Amino acid sequence: MSETAATIKYSKETYVGWYKSMYLQRKFEERAGQLYGQQKIRGFCHLYIGQEAVSAGMISATNQDDPIITAYRDHGLALAKGISANACMAELYGKATGCAKGKGGSMHFFSKEHHFYGGHGIVGAQIPLGAGIAFAEKYKGTDKVCLTLFGDGAARQGALHETFNLAMLWDLPVIFICENNYYAMGTSVSRSSNVTELYQLGAGYSMPSEPVDGMSVEAVHEAIEKAAAHCRSGKGPYFLEIRTYRYKGHSMSDPQKYRTKEEVKEYKSIDPVKDVKRIILEQNWMSEQEVKDLEGKIKKEVEDSIKFAEESPWPDDQELWKDNYVQPDYPFITD
Repeated sequence: MSETAATIKYSKETYVGWYKSMYLQRKFEERAGQLYGQQKIRGFCHLYIGQEAVSAGMISATNQDDPIITAYRDHGLALAKGISANACMAELYGKATGCAKGKGGSMHFFSKEHHFYGGHGIVGAQIPLGAGIAFAEKYKGTDKVCLTLFGDGAARQGALHETFNLAMLWDLPVIFICENNYYAMGTSVSRSSNVTELYQLGAGYSMPSEPVDGMSVEAVHEAIEKAAAHCRSGKGPYFLEIRTYRYKGHSMSDPQKYRTKEEVKEYKSIDPVKDVKRIILEQNWMSEQEVKDLEGKIKKEVEDSIKFAEESPWPDDQELWKDNYVQPDYPFITD
């Protein structure tokens, strides 16, 4: 038994739950990449492969009704939050049965039912929106915490600083999470800022901030749990720089010439999905065959989602005019 396995702090149910979530995300994204190459999926497509420990640890440490908002690398987070593989795959296909009725596509997943508020294509635009969601929860008197995710590239947007300022001023229950995968679209953090320890950006606002090992689902879970408790207690926001790594390019069109094959290989050697599987086997929580059977079920779930997407209808033309505006339930006040 390895030292890691000997010192684990979580239950079989927790590890198996993590593995189910992470393996589903991995297999879904692998197939999405293949389908994109076959032109079944069009437009932009940003895969989450390598970052699954962030989403799995985040969801296990928060409540089901805690709202989440993120950027355009959103497939894995949506699956972790509970949106079905069918609804996610259909959205990638642009079908009416998708989680955004086929009108959002890869970058704009959405599900009010699952408290998943995007999927946003404009870099950094979700940061002030996340603070707005947190403001609404505070106004309504709930104990919900809004998890607001963005990448290291979005940390350069001016909206982040404006949002940090107001979030601290108003003690908003929001966890700002920078998924730092080091390269934004293709420019390393060190080439775009003199502040390479991104969690330090919170210091200017006296915001509690810390770095987190995003390749460890345990570390993510613990950090999010701590930050959520801080926010729920009324102490205001928290900022986590979760250091992770994407094994694929920024998007499907990325030639990835800005990093070496050796670097990618090194990060793949600390694959968080394989690490969780190893612990499950070392603890004898499941046999090799039981794990293989579980993986088979998840692979079938993904294949079934492709069939579902293929057979689903396209959105009706009238959908162009729907979901753009909300009809108020009160009359406008006029002079």
